[in-house]
Amino acid sequence: MTLAAPFYHSRVPKLGKSELIYYYSYDRRWMDRDQVELLLKRGIDQGLIRTDGEFFYLLFAVSEVEIPIGYKPSSAALEVADPVQQLIDRISAGSNQTQEEVAGQMNEIIRDRFDGNIRPEAALVILAKKTGTEYSDLIPMFRSELLKKE
Repeated sequence: MTLAAPFYHSRVPKLGKSELIYYYSYDRRWMDRDQVELLLKRGIDQGLIRTDGEFFYLLFAVSEVEIPIGYKPSSAALEVADPVQQLIDRISAGSNQTQEEVAGQMNEIIRDRFDGNIRPEAALVILAKKTGTEYSDLIPMFRSELLKKE
């Protein structure tokens, strides 16, 4: 909802960065300039918006979003969801298993098939492939988390 709000209220398909900063920082007073930058980066990373360098475009229909009167985003809009937990949730939902069962299977792959020489992210990707669960959108987040830990 937070990303869609300026497009929803202005009823246009594209907005410039300065227009977005104005909307979030000055018009609505929801966040400061740095937080807007972070929101836009996360929106791009998660495949919700794109930019051509000059304008930003939503990658979903703004008509699918209903923004209630008086809406104000929570701080959760700027938090990054753990990609490992996201993939566990997806596999769990797609295979009718509990999250604990999925985590157990992940640990089995790590321990039994790779003698502990594989990261949880990779084990979950193997499990996602086995169950037919989509995971490709999480790869950039896995990569950035891996690079942070090194």
